Amino acid sequence: MLSFAWPWVLLLLPLPFLARHYLPEADSLQEAGLRVPGFAHFSMLTGRAATEQMLNWRFWMAAVAWVLLVVAAARPQHIGDELDLPVSGRNLMLAVDLSGSMDQKDFELGSARVDRLTATKAVASDFISRREGDRIGLILFGERAYLQVPLTLDRETVKILLMEAFIGLAGEKTAIGDAITLAVKRVHEQGVEGGDQVLVLLTDGANTAGEIEPLKAAELASQVGMRIYTIGIGAEQLEVASIVGGRRRINPSADLDEATLTQIAELTGGRYFRAKDTAALQDIYRLVDELEPVEEPEAGYRPVRSLYHLPLAGAFTLAALLAAVSLFQNLLARRARRVTKVQAHAG
Repeated sequence: MLSFAWPWVLLLLPLPFLARHYLPEADSLQEAGLRVPGFAHFSMLTGRAATEQMLNWRFWMAAVAWVLLVVAAARPQHIGDELDLPVSGRNLMLAVDLSGSMDQKDFELGSARVDRLTATKAVASDFISRREGDRIGLILFGERAYLQVPLTLDRETVKILLMEAFIGLAGEKTAIGDAITLAVKRVHEQGVEGGDQVLVLLTDGANTAGEIEPLKAAELASQVGMRIYTIGIGAEQLEVASIVGGRRRINPSADLDEATLTQIAELTGGRYFRAKDTAALQDIYRLVDELEPVEEPEAGYRPVRSLYHLPLAGAFTLAALLAAVSLFQNLLARRARRVTKVQAHAG
């Protein structure tokens, strides 16, 4: 549907004709400092001269240019069909561990054995795709915590920047407390007032770096009403080659501090989950979806596309063409006068 944002501007369409009809001729003003804009270059339209003048193509070009200019000023726009958009008001931050231990290849994706971060990217990307209507932010942490993506409705950007993350980007150690504190700070600064505040924190170790203890950070999150869902990632058993020959079983998640992660979740009203393989990690993110459901569509929205640039470009094009023609005619007239003077002088 086409419409005008400012339809009253169309009342200006007859302005040049009214000015030409009611205002005195510019040449008759004795002390005129400013000429009234209009079709002053056109002579009085009477009789046959009037008919010829009305048919003058420059007159019509000027008229069309004026109409296009007024139409552009009225801001034409195309209003699309009504869409239902889910608007939850939830601020959901994802905090992903990039410490060196995330390089442990104890997960399977398809038929290939992959490291923990690769499995996390695959599962978390699918989780992000389902969070329509949520404002999602991304924090990457290791020895330090960094805000990779502020809260946004642009889920594609969050997924792209998550997939570009790599192990060791934020250092080799793990600063869980700093990651929680950064999430609280950014949600408090940027989040929508009254919206739910949720942090999903995934790590495979214990807090070994940072300035703030995880439980202190959790208390701060609880004070501002942020729920934290913690996910401990890593297999419990892994077969590796023995230095004396053969193979032996190890626990690659021996450093995982499940007690602290559980306390963080309990302090904030969230839950702690244990992901020992890719399937368990997928189930955890599905469960988070159930605990923090996406809102149903509740807001009618019609996309609006501005079209003012089209008539504006047409008006400028016609005006430029008229100016070029006038300049060309003036140049020809000057050249003709010079030739006439030369011929008169020679004669």
